[in-house]
Amino acid sequence: MDDENIALNSVLGLELNRVFFAVHETANKQKIIEFARAVLESERAELAESASPEGPAS
Repeated sequence: MDDENIALNSVLGLELNRVFFAVHETANKQKIIEFARAVLESERAELAESASPEGPAS
C-alpha cells in the first residue's frame, strides 16, 4: 500500500472513530460496526484477488 493510501485510511479511520463516539444509540453504533466490517472485508477480497498467485519474486 502506498503512502497516500495509508494516509487516507488513517484519516478515514479517525473520522469513523469520531462519528462512532458521537453516536449515543447502541443500534446506530452496531450499524456503523457492520458497515465498517463490510467495507474492510470487501477491500481484503480485492487485495487478495489482485495479489500475484506465484508468490514473492526470488
